[in-house]
Amino acid sequence: MNAPVAAPSVPSEPHVMQTYGRLALALSHGQGCWVWDVNGRRYLDGLGGIAVNTLGHGHPRLVPALQEQIAKMMHCSNYYHVPLQEQLAAKLCEYSGLDVAFFCNSGLEANEAALKIARKFGHDRGNHQPELLVFDGAFHGRSIATLSATANPKIHAGFGPLVEGFVRVPLNDIAAVEAALKAHPNITGIFLETIQGEGGVNPARIEFLQDLRRVCDAHDILLMLDEVQCGIGRTGKWFAHQWAGIKPDVMPLAKGLGSGVPVGAVVCGPRAAKVMQPGNHGTTFGGNPLAMRAGVETLKIMVEDDLLANAAKVGAELKAALSQGLAGVDGVVEVRGQGLMLGIELARPCGALLARAAEAGLMISVTADRVVRLVPALILSSDEAAQIAAILVPLIKTFLAEPQA
Repeated sequence: MNAPVAAPSVPSEPHVMQTYGRLALALSHGQGCWVWDVNGRRYLDGLGGIAVNTLGHGHPRLVPALQEQIAKMMHCSNYYHVPLQEQLAAKLCEYSGLDVAFFCNSGLEANEAALKIARKFGHDRGNHQPELLVFDGAFHGRSIATLSATANPKIHAGFGPLVEGFVRVPLNDIAAVEAALKAHPNITGIFLETIQGEGGVNPARIEFLQDLRRVCDAHDILLMLDEVQCGIGRTGKWFAHQWAGIKPDVMPLAKGLGSGVPVGAVVCGPRAAKVMQPGNHGTTFGGNPLAMRAGVETLKIMVEDDLLANAAKVGAELKAALSQGLAGVDGVVEVRGQGLMLGIELARPCGALLARAAEAGLMISVTADRVVRLVPALILSSDEAAQIAAILVPLIKTFLAEPQA
């Protein structure tokens, strides 16, 4: 797609803390599902800012709405009513069937708020050592509490002691869940991603989600579904758990909610809606007018352009193209996921594919060491999906044909 560049011009970063292993490219601008680097090379964006750029780049209706809002008011304190908060909360409650929403800035903050809700839920009922049931493969964030709920020893290293109060079991194993509840009577909620993102695009099975809803009702505890990455239409429904026909009690959201403007939210149903009272939780930036306008406009455009249907249709086309192109290839474990949240698991670590894909003009990610992840904008067209497959399938085949180091 692009001719190789012998000596790319990449800005140095001597004053930026080195927390990322970056590729040797710097992006300049984007339009739709395409981005350009500072050297003028074009890339098809299969990453979407890690499931953030719901409407792609430079959307012709989002941009002027945000410009208008910036000119009016970007931020004010939560000492005062912010009318756009109610507008966005009403839509999230309408689409989820839940009752109330709290706004913050990120998925990490949404998950932190969810953890606090679960603990206070327990304390309010006389459980002063509340625990949460979490799952192998989980990723809920990098704060100390969300890190403790996460199941990745690599990101735990160097940050102990971790927060207590988490009981971990395998995903999709209802017998293990029921055994843990019996062994740990202080469990006050079950916390999981409906589809694990950083853990390798691992879906919770529909029947497992239905069983969890039944178990939580039977024990009068909270079902807490982290939809930070898989929510906001990514799978073809507003929220991935809706494929199972259930509702959670607590649902953290973020990523795609603001199409690139930082927005997080926790949406709660009746069992959890009144747990938090004035003074229990808060935020400086969360719910400010700019972020709320981004959320309101994102959902409005998604409805007007029927992007849930597009995510389902184009995602199915992309999954089929990848599955067909990689069928029978030794070293391909599975192509999985739903809508425009897809993972290709390989039998070996495949981090090298990041740079190779970029050189071929495609932006992807690799998660859980062995899984190629695709989470493009929900505006992705059928033609662009075909282009992703046309680039990625031969790259994977070539990579797997090479001897292992």
